[in-house]
Amino acid sequence: MRRRVITFILTGLITLSFSACGEDNRPMEESVAKAADETITLEVLNPKVEISIPFEQMVREYEKENPNVHINVLTFGGGANYLGELKARFAANKGPDIFPNGGYEEAAVWKRYLEDLSDQPWVKQVFDEALEPMKMDGKIYGMPINFEGYGLIYNKDLFAKAGIDTPPTTFTGLKEAAEKLHAAGITPFAVGYSDSWFFVLMLNIAFAQQDDPDAFIQALNDGTQTMHGNKKFEDMIRMLDLTVQYGNKDFLTTDYNSEVELFATGKAAILKQGNWVQSKIDQITPKMNIGFLPLSINDDAGNDALPVGVSNNWAVNKQSSPEKKKEAKKFLNWMVSSEQGKTFMKERFHFISAFRHIETDRSGQLSDDLIRYANEKKTLSWNWFKFPPRAREEFGYLMQAYVGNQISRDQLLQELQKSWEKTKMQ
Repeated sequence: MRRRVITFILTGLITLSFSACGEDNRPMEESVAKAADETITLEVLNPKVEISIPFEQMVREYEKENPNVHINVLTFGGGANYLGELKARFAANKGPDIFPNGGYEEAAVWKRYLEDLSDQPWVKQVFDEALEPMKMDGKIYGMPINFEGYGLIYNKDLFAKAGIDTPPTTFTGLKEAAEKLHAAGITPFAVGYSDSWFFVLMLNIAFAQQDDPDAFIQALNDGTQTMHGNKKFEDMIRMLDLTVQYGNKDFLTTDYNSEVELFATGKAAILKQGNWVQSKIDQITPKMNIGFLPLSINDDAGNDALPVGVSNNWAVNKQSSPEKKKEAKKFLNWMVSSEQGKTFMKERFHFISAFRHIETDRSGQLSDDLIRYANEKKTLSWNWFKFPPRAREEFGYLMQAYVGNQISRDQLLQELQKSWEKTKMQ
């Protein structure tokens, strides 16, 4: 099976505007001094709710060093639709100065708002594969936030209590583990399907297990392939069914935060999330004995792999004023070049670094597992940013309708295909 493999290499590693003076005959020096005292306010939309507090703290440190800059942070995530917020703000000509963009198709759609960042100092420090999502026409339009990965996070103590000695790496093994957990009086899956975004991460497994995911996506665009009738997608739905069968009964009203809490308090043995939940789990139950399992949708060779990729990218609003764009670029460079910024990236955000010169935090079990999978070359590609953006939004709602028994399995596959065909040229 061909798949893109991401390998981590871990090492220790203002222009001011001046208005026309008109009748003002003050000396030029006085005008310059006044301009230097003026505060420039930047707005940043942060898509990572799990680092909201330390991110704000990092911003305050930057403001201490740069008293002429004030940064307003708006944090979305954990189920909140930041793309919807972005669309509304840009439609009202109030787009943030720094905002997230996933790259690939999403970058193409938003290109008119993306400042060219090719000349920025940080570009030379980024791992080559981390630049790919925001590379268009040989230019770089976004700075990668970090690498992340996801799968099934499991409670090793609850698995041992249920007599599960070998972590499952196939669908059959996972189903047997769920049955053993259930028989032992343990809820197998923590399921939060009131939020639609994680469905797309599950759907990605069906794309990533294609022989050539990029070729399959191109074939969907050409109309020579369909999701309906493709076994990988049928397998993915079977996996979805398993989580509903052996999950908490209120799964349609359980959100992201409640789902993580169910797992972190030991009320469920398996959580379908990524390494981004480590800090939240640590806050609830420090030093919890956890690890990653693959999100196995079948018993085919290659199931023992975790999807790993660039979580998102920082983009600078091309339509912001020259002064704001210059300060926005300065802030992004500070974040990944200053000692304070690098310390936040490693020790407060607990990031798997996308930069050669910034060390990756190795204090969390989930990051350790991801790095081990990457070093063993057992990774799957992230593909949802290559979907038509509108289809990606619709996919989550369609799968939500399926688990809510509003549509059948066959209808789900047909509707997923229709959504792709309808939105691929938009």
